[in-house]
Amino acid sequence: MITTEDNPLLRRLDGIDARFEETATLITDPDVIADRARYARLTKEYSSLERILKTVNRYRATLASADEARAMMASESDADMRMMAKEELDNAEALIPQLEDEIKLLLIPADPDDAKNAIVEIRGGTGGDEAALFAGDLFRMYQRFAESKGWQLAVSSVSEGASGGYKEIIFSLTGDGVYGVMKYESGVHRVQRVPATETQGRVHTSAATVAVLPEAEEFEVEIHEGEIKWDTFRSGGAGGQNVNKVESGVRLRYNWKNPLTGQTEEILIECTETRDQPKNKERALSRLRSFIYDREHSKYLDDIASKRKTMVSTGDRSAKIRTYNYPQGRITDHRINYTVYNLPAFMNGDIQDCIDHLIVAENAEKLKSSEL
Repeated sequence: MITTEDNPLLRRLDGIDARFEETATLITDPDVIADRARYARLTKEYSSLERILKTVNRYRATLASADEARAMMASESDADMRMMAKEELDNAEALIPQLEDEIKLLLIPADPDDAKNAIVEIRGGTGGDEAALFAGDLFRMYQRFAESKGWQLAVSSVSEGASGGYKEIIFSLTGDGVYGVMKYESGVHRVQRVPATETQGRVHTSAATVAVLPEAEEFEVEIHEGEIKWDTFRSGGAGGQNVNKVESGVRLRYNWKNPLTGQTEEILIECTETRDQPKNKERALSRLRSFIYDREHSKYLDDIASKRKTMVSTGDRSAKIRTYNYPQGRITDHRINYTVYNLPAFMNGDIQDCIDHLIVAENAEKLKSSEL
């Protein structure tokens, strides 16, 4: 029988049951619940330990099943029983390495931001009107993807292009583990197609940038709300009688000291999405928190980038990550040499397969660089 002493992976897992029980007790302690930051940290740890323990228990049961099958094969004289034991052993031995890889991945510290909601910023890049149109296509792609995942999407800022699409659109995505999925979309998206305004039928290349930020919780970022300067204004554009008569749009200005440079920067954020001024203020504050959180954690992102050769999910927004070739109906993700010819479905929100391949590539990289 394989014991903890014989199995290095089980040795590494020694004590995980006790920590799980301790965490389960702590998150019911009133003093811990009153400390929001500590409570949030412990509940995340509890969920992580619970996932690990489920797999570990399957692993232990599979090891025990293999031991029992070996013992039966050694002691049983009946040929049918020995054949059943051999089949059980084969199944267990095929499952054991899969469970070991799964446990190793679970033991590697996860990105602490993966469970967060996300704020997504799409901006038209090179290509003028065509870039703005493509930015609009990307927004609809993410909108449909979010619908398929059951996420909530709320637009907070829009700047429309002259011929349609968006020069810039900023929106939040709320749901289960949004940032852990959407972080792979940060970067430059390039499109190759014949623009509607092209009379000669020539293919043009345009680009749009996507930035995905983890949404910061209130206690993760220190903001002195008394120092925020608020302005209100009437929203423009279509939207009924109320839009142009009521000052529902909000603009905040906040002086923030960048801890990396020591310099004070003025942050300007506008929100005009809803007709409810308090809701617009709430969304503007959320964007402010996420902006500061993202800037303060840029060193963390740089450290990740320096350790990863594939740059699968570093948050590097200057890297060209994907090409959308309309004449060929082709999507190519340059980080992992992923190419498929289902562009219409992809632009309709069917992007999960590409993200799954990116996750597999990143996990393979994590396993390779870990000491497990």
